[in-house]
Amino acid sequence: MKNIVLYGAPGAGKGTQASLLAEKFNLVHLSTGEMLRAEVAQGSPLGLRVKAIMERGDLVGDEVVLSLIDKALTANLTGEPLDEWDTHRRQRAIDEGRPVAERIVPSIIFDGFPRTVQQAQMLEFVFSRRRMKLDAVISIDVNRDELIRRIHERAAISNRADDNEATIRHRLEEYEEKTRPVLDYYKVSGLLISIDGGGEISETNTRLSTLMEHILAD
Repeated sequence: MKNIVLYGAPGAGKGTQASLLAEKFNLVHLSTGEMLRAEVAQGSPLGLRVKAIMERGDLVGDEVVLSLIDKALTANLTGEPLDEWDTHRRQRAIDEGRPVAERIVPSIIFDGFPRTVQQAQMLEFVFSRRRMKLDAVISIDVNRDELIRRIHERAAISNRADDNEATIRHRLEEYEEKTRPVLDYYKVSGLLISIDGGGEISETNTRLSTLMEHILAD
């Protein structure tokens, strides 16, 4: 089992790339952003608490995010389906009349988490309690003008409430102020690997796939 963090500023494509890598390499994809958006869509008590925070482009509190991650890690280690691919793999085996093999705990790709140095330190504590470790931190590097262009393009398609002009700039500022230091934190530990995220989705995915093959093979 490997634990890999995929980083990138808003618009870098980390969500798309994490989904592609999860499908290709049979990974569990943990996106705190998607988890939180699901809570908002469901109108859960947690969703109601974080809705306004997310719409402003602010970061949700560390305790809330860590509780989601801790719950997901528990599910992964106890064999509960964690994401759509995990459920799909099992159902496909059943539909094809194949025995459902004993579940091997899959590797995890964390999408954009941890987002602050404090979250990184808290994650280390959670991992230590479970005798787990972080194996690699991958940063998708894209220049600022391209990030803004991509987010505008995504906003026109997805109609996400947090993809308006003011929120876009605020989220990029939040990334530089609070998340960029996390990369420096992991660089010191020797876990950080940076890749070029410019160009087409397929080009970035090829670079990431080559890197993932090496990480998962170790």
